[in-house]
Amino acid sequence: MSTQPSGAEAGLSIVTRQGHPDFLGLPWDQPLENWRDETERVVRVPKGQSRHVVCMVQYEGRIYALKETEGPLAEHEYQILRRLEEARLPAVRPVGVASGRRRADGSELKSVLITRFLDFALPYQYLFRTTSPAFLRDRLLDAAVVLLTRLHLEGVYWGDISLANILFRRDAGALMAYLVDAETAECYPSLSDAMREHDLALGVENIAGGLCDAVCGGLLEDGVDPVQVTGELEDRYQRIWAELTSQDEIAAHERWKINERIERLNAMGFDVDELSIVQSPDGTRLKIRPVVVEEGHAHMRLRKLTGLEVQENQARTLLNALDAYGLLLEREAGQDLLEVVKAYRWVSERYEPVIAAIPARYRDRLDDAQLIYEFVEHRFSLSKEAGRQIENDEAMATFIEEVLKGLPQEKTLIAHECETGPDDVLPIQTGEAQ
Repeated sequence: MSTQPSGAEAGLSIVTRQGHPDFLGLPWDQPLENWRDETERVVRVPKGQSRHVVCMVQYEGRIYALKETEGPLAEHEYQILRRLEEARLPAVRPVGVASGRRRADGSELKSVLITRFLDFALPYQYLFRTTSPAFLRDRLLDAAVVLLTRLHLEGVYWGDISLANILFRRDAGALMAYLVDAETAECYPSLSDAMREHDLALGVENIAGGLCDAVCGGLLEDGVDPVQVTGELEDRYQRIWAELTSQDEIAAHERWKINERIERLNAMGFDVDELSIVQSPDGTRLKIRPVVVEEGHAHMRLRKLTGLEVQENQARTLLNALDAYGLLLEREAGQDLLEVVKAYRWVSERYEPVIAAIPARYRDRLDDAQLIYEFVEHRFSLSKEAGRQIENDEAMATFIEEVLKGLPQEKTLIAHECETGPDDVLPIQTGEAQ
């Protein structure tokens, strides 16, 4: 959808995708840094470090991020983000571009990239304040490495990986990383080893700098060594990349090793869609290599069965619950049941009742899938302590009192929860996972 205002705003062009506002009521003749005083639509959420002025606006419960930048850069980033969306990569979702902006006196203003806010997105400052250094190494860096690996597999050169350019969402005890800033990114049919290594080296340098700043700012304990942490990041990337792209040569009678390779990839969160298997001329050796790999075999199965759109580790937890309930249903029925039948009954009899039982005032604590995960963990803990199976109704009362009341509102974090100084008052750009 393209809008060309008239009159005093002649020359302004706002190109947006269908299903989103036209944004015409915003004060486009003012720099974004002045908008807080110009419109009530501006909302405040935590700010990360940014080269640009970024502002959040709200329309009917949906929040959009607006980034002020040069016209060619705004258009370039919009197109790159469209490419990432088509490839189903975890990144901010593009909405539109506003160009041709002018002040009342006719002087030019920069263009604005518009993206959709990612609910329950967590900037690294918040995670550093609420998690341990061990969690940082084991979860946050793993998420960043998987994100960079997925981009490289799809031929995306980022050129600016840093903690400030990544947002994280909770994923059943792990984290899922999302690309925020694609201004320097480029898409190619594939990346050379030199391009990958250069991108990784930039990332290691930028993240080490971000960790040093976090230590100096009191966000991390002094015992955290940024050089050691980023060294681990580089090692993890190399291991994952080798597992995804290397070619194995096995004896023809060792075909079980093919499944072993697939299982290792699955354990990393990647699904093998296709394998290239080449037999030697004498038939004694096989060469295998995964051809198409993507993250998400668990969430793809859950989505197919239930229509629920969740992240990978959340999907594993929910599938375990679904399968366990399915076994119970089959035992009660005295016969095997179709998988779709078991899935339908699990959603209607277990998943939806738990979500419905959570008071509305606590629904902004975590997303639905994460709430279910936390509830299942809580019920398991109660059952283990009691030495008997605790049912949902019994577990819900203590879940609300002991778990939900102590959780922060992570759907849209209040700005002061992550601020590190008086200048941290503008929001961080985020996007929507779709």
